[in-house]
Amino acid sequence: MADFVGAVDQGTTSSRFMIFDHSGNEVAKHQLEHEQILPKAGWVEHDPVEIWERTNSVIQNALRHGNLSPTDLAAIGITNQRETTVVWDPRNGRPYYNAIVWQDTRTDSIAAALDREGKGDVIRRKAGLPPATYFSGGKIQWILENVDGVREAAEQGNAIFGNTDAWVLWNLTGGPDGGIHATDVTNASRTMLMDLETLDWDDELLGFFSIPRSMLPKINPSSHAEAFGTTRTSRPLREAIPIAGVLGDQQAATVGQVCYAPGEAKNTYGTGNFLVLNTGTELVRSQNGLLTTVAYQFQDSPAIYALEGSIAVTGSAVQWLRDQLKIISSAPESETLARGVEDNGGCYFVPAFSGLFAPYWRSDARGAIVGLARYNTNEHLARATLEAICYQSRDVVEAMEQDSGVHLDVLKVDGGITGNDLCMQIQADVLGVPVSRPVVAETTALGAAYAAGLATGFWQSQDELRTHWQESKRWEPQWSEDQRAEGYAGWKRAVERTLDWVKVE
Repeated sequence: MADFVGAVDQGTTSSRFMIFDHSGNEVAKHQLEHEQILPKAGWVEHDPVEIWERTNSVIQNALRHGNLSPTDLAAIGITNQRETTVVWDPRNGRPYYNAIVWQDTRTDSIAAALDREGKGDVIRRKAGLPPATYFSGGKIQWILENVDGVREAAEQGNAIFGNTDAWVLWNLTGGPDGGIHATDVTNASRTMLMDLETLDWDDELLGFFSIPRSMLPKINPSSHAEAFGTTRTSRPLREAIPIAGVLGDQQAATVGQVCYAPGEAKNTYGTGNFLVLNTGTELVRSQNGLLTTVAYQFQDSPAIYALEGSIAVTGSAVQWLRDQLKIISSAPESETLARGVEDNGGCYFVPAFSGLFAPYWRSDARGAIVGLARYNTNEHLARATLEAICYQSRDVVEAMEQDSGVHLDVLKVDGGITGNDLCMQIQADVLGVPVSRPVVAETTALGAAYAAGLATGFWQSQDELRTHWQESKRWEPQWSEDQRAEGYAGWKRAVERTLDWVKVE
């Protein structure tokens, strides 16, 4: 039996391939960034061909770094930036347009029209999502309406859609030469097109966006030994390796953090922040601005659902300090700079670059830095950026407690920003609960590996996976209740200043 499981992690800013052993330990990895294409204010795109080429490279390089061959892999899982939308020609694999990224706001008029026409409540009831620029349905409609020839191609079966999981899967399994056009329930649940109860594409929802059903991938369980096929003997693996797990990135992190029981939650810190609470087989309808989504489905077992709070801009706010303001040269410098001051000096930064996601869902909001005095410095801005990450998470935690009645005793965290000790300490202070980071902080790839390994017998059960989870570090709250209340009140005032900034038609 092969000794390892691999995972493609196709993220918003980079693609990587990670290889894990039977204990869930990282054996090898390779990672490459891809270009962020920003053609207009509010528009965010990626080149799908570049993403596929980078995926090829990271697989080959990770195997080489680990001194491994493809036959050392028992299975492969795929995880991905979820709502990012690709439409391509299955005859040759050429995208009709760049991938429209989940952060992109060009579809705000489409989203607003859905609510105005009374369709929003149907989408909320069936798909568990509010009409928003975030999700895939509006992005597909935009491509069909704005890219010459795509509508006609789709009606003839020559234009197909996928989030980046489906794009990578199709290419890994042969592309134009028999590639498998499929996705899983977690990715499908982020489109506004799938009924959460039937776990199938819904004709009424498709009609809202004028999307031909033939464009859509087959929906499979997240973990299945046969549904996603095998890699073809062409590049990059040159062996037939089962692709046995597919999960959207935040659901993959939920699996990697072994949040398998109702009431267990995790928060992933990446380009954005995503807090997911397992609600078991119960569909919990949010009354407080959260999303109802599929957490995972293993083999033929019932789907497990979740409440999710999605925050658009957290880690990318640190990138903004680096790439646009150029006050730091690398992300870790944000911690060094922020440690130069004891507090934010009255300065709050609300990074609503793509509007505000959960729990506000305000596409009219835009970023703002408020409370500035001449006294303030770059250090205060760096501190305010880290605090913004943490205050946005508190907004979501409060909404989640109101919806579920579950009070968090500890917050499990993962993702790149968890390496920032100051940010994690601020998070514990802002929430008033301990924050716990696992030994394997990159749990997104680990969760995809777990899904693939469970399907193929590499791991036997979820209980076995629980034994692999180990805490690396814990941060305890240090602020007083008065500090916590005063800081959060300032944050709420700052959020108010961002609203009604742009007109949504």
